[in-house]
Formats: sequence, structure tokens, C-alpha cells
Amino acid sequence: MDSSSTRGHPGQALPPAYFTPGSASFTEFLRDAAPELMPQLSDNADVSAEAPHGTTIVALTFRGGVLLAGDRRSTMGNLIAQRDMDKLYVTDDYSAVGIAGTAGIALEMVRLYAVELEHYEKIEGVSLSLDGKANKLATMLRGNLEGALAGLAVMPLFAGYDTSAEDPERAGRIVTYDITGGRYDESAGYHAVGSGSVFAKSALKKRHDPEADIDSAVRNALESLYDAADDDSATGGPDVARRIYPTVVTITGAEGAVRLSEERTAAVAEEVVAGRKQNPGG
Repeated sequence: MDSSSTRGHPGQALPPAYFTPGSASFTEFLRDAAPELMPQLSDNADVSAEAPHGTTIVALTFRGGVLLAGDRRSTMGNLIAQRDMDKLYVTDDYSAVGIAGTAGIALEMVRLYAVELEHYEKIEGVSLSLDGKANKLATMLRGNLEGALAGLAVMPLFAGYDTSAEDPERAGRIVTYDITGGRYDESAGYHAVGSGSVFAKSALKKRHDPEADIDSAVRNALESLYDAADDDSATGGPDVARRIYPTVVTITGAEGAVRLSEERTAAVAEEVVAGRKQNPGG
């Protein structure tokens, strides 16, 4: 432990803030006890053009669950900043978040969000409901409004499995947000965010099948990302030469939130690429 954290409090392992009753929200505790650790907007000049941005994330429901899939490219202006960025995060046993927008702020926010969910469960003894999880992320987004207005927006895509749903086969949920923290439940069963989202959603409009099994849903998600990469220069398609493939997280009642293995994702992605070679027009 950093000795500076106990300086001025001789004989104590932790400062008084850690023993003061308060909210079950870790974010609120951090804001009061150590505000310098919160994601903050720099006081420097506008750096939005120089900040790496994550691009396309898709979500779709299937019979028995929901999944998130994302490409791996991040961009900085007209340059590729990173080819193998991971934009999907499992945030608890039955939820995951995909991030688009300003990469650095988004990464800090989603990591803090995962800690927030774990902290709540430890303090209260129960997990937040699915609506509670979605609302908590909306609150954190509102805290970044100043940054969003300065061009450093974060656009998360939330997917979760509602363990209290009456029909377990229809318990997969998708929640979208705007930069002000407004949250919206997606009733169509699919959505996409990021620079290639318009092309990915167009593909999902034709391919999405709410009765599909998990394997078909994964294939449809990767097909939509391929379509996005075909028309959006900021979205990275499957890179067979470098063996860089999209990432996928599935969420079901039986297994919870699970990241698909690289081998399984690569196999599906290579099938998609092979299919497009046979039919280049799509």
C-alpha cells in the first residue's frame, strides 16, 4: 500500500473515509475519497483528433441469450492506431459492455463500471437487477458529458441476461445510450454502435433471426462486421494474414457471460471470408 494513503492517520491501516457508512455506489465513494482517480477530462486543448477511437460493436439476441461482437481496429484521425484492440468487457456474471468512441476514456469507464457492480454486490449481498445495471452505466455516462461535448464521447453498448425473466428463451436484453446518458431498450433484437454501425445494422436487418441458435447468431454477427468493414475504413475486418479476428461474448442463462475462444471465433471468421470469396458481391 502507498504510505501516502495513511499519512496523517498514525496507527490506522486505512484513512477514515473507508470506515464511514455511505452509499453502496463505489463511484460515489471514489468521487469523495479519491476524486483524482476518477476518469477526468484534461484541461489541455482539444485532443479529440489525436485520441484513439474504437469503432464498430454489434449486439443481437438469439434463442436463450444475447451476444456482443466487435472488430479490433482503433483509429486516430485517418491513421490506424491499433489493429488488435479488445473492445468487449465482461462486467459481471450476466452482463457485458462493448465500447466505441474515445478509447482511453471508454476503457477507464467500463473498468470502473465492472468494479461498481462487484462493489454493490459485496455491500448489499445481492446483484443489481438488469435494469439497475443499465441505469448505473447511464449515470456514469452523464458524468462524462463535459468530455463528450469536447469531442471525447463514449458510446457503450450493453448486453445482459435477465435471470428474473418469465421466459428464459427471451431473457437476452440489449440497451443503447446517447452521449447524455439517456438509455434505450432495443426491442428489435439487434443494434450496432460506432463508425460502421449503419452498415452493420443494415446487414443485421436482413440476417437477424430471434429463433437462431448460438452458432447461427455468432455467424450473423461476424457477417455484419464484415459488411461494416467493407464500407467503413475505420472498421477492421478479419485479418487472416495477422490472425486478428473479431471478439465475441455470449451471455446465456446456463453459462453466463463467456468470451468465445480465439480458435472458435477464427474458424467462423474464416468461413465468412471464404464465403465472400465465392460471392464477392455479398
